[in-house]
Amino acid sequence: MKDTLLELIKFTLPSLVVLATSYLILRTFIDREVTKSRMELKLNNAKLVTPIRLQAYERLVLFLERIAPETLFVRIFKPGMTTEMLHRALLQVVRTEFEHNLSQQVYISNEAWESVKAAKESVLRLINTAASSTRAKSSAQEFSKLVIEAYNSVSTNPTESAIDLLKAEIGEQLL
Repeated sequence: MKDTLLELIKFTLPSLVVLATSYLILRTFIDREVTKSRMELKLNNAKLVTPIRLQAYERLVLFLERIAPETLFVRIFKPGMTTEMLHRALLQVVRTEFEHNLSQQVYISNEAWESVKAAKESVLRLINTAASSTRAKSSAQEFSKLVIEAYNSVSTNPTESAIDLLKAEIGEQLL
């Protein structure tokens, strides 16, 4: 019986060692392949998402440039407009532009999105403040002058600071 047990151990022990070694080698190989597959998937996703993210930043910079009062008045102002007419048109354009770019928030940081929203609100506030300090039937040129002066007198330009933040994030994305 002792001999049989010894014979059994002679064959079983090397088989168990080979089995354990094979298991460890296969497990290591499979873990590496899974890690490699995940890395390839992340790389492929980055290749797809990066251009979309860059486009989102681009569109938001364009939005901020378009809502700056100087560019707004050039696009919106028509001869014969009153303050009231221009005021309504400006608010409508800014809100429409913003709504058109709402989906871009998915591709940028929360901080950048909050900066974009703050810039929009700041521009709207400047427009509303200037409108409340002029008569509704007064010249749109007088109104536009007040808005641009107020915009230029602000210590931190809201659209420029938001654009700077977006540019900084783009730089971080490309590193």
